[in-house]
Amino acid sequence: MELKIIKTKKQYQEYLDWVDKQFDRRIKPKSAEGEKVQVALLLIKQYEDVHYPVPVPDPIEVIKLKMQDLGLKNKDLVGKFGSKGYVSALLNKRKPLTLELAKLFHRELSIPAEVLLA
Repeated sequence: MELKIIKTKKQYQEYLDWVDKQFDRRIKPKSAEGEKVQVALLLIKQYEDVHYPVPVPDPIEVIKLKMQDLGLKNKDLVGKFGSKGYVSALLNKRKPLTLELAKLFHRELSIPAEVLLA
């Protein structure tokens, strides 16, 4: 396969099929064929980034999901994150997520900073 920039959905599917066949052959990553697969994967990723972008999650929704996963209630955030009213306003998007609070959520709830700062 001659590698080129992927411009159509048909080309994209051909690259996916070709890469899948290469994986089935279990080629070595450091071989010439393996290098070609790596380039094909980069071309596939570039096409996907343009045509199938992943939306950035809403930071407050991520905080709510993490709280649910950890079994936390709004009242569990009172004190560290502010008063009961402030926590409620923050989680209902009536108050902004500040940089200080983003750092605190990152540290306390292990939410990636990239998500909180999006």
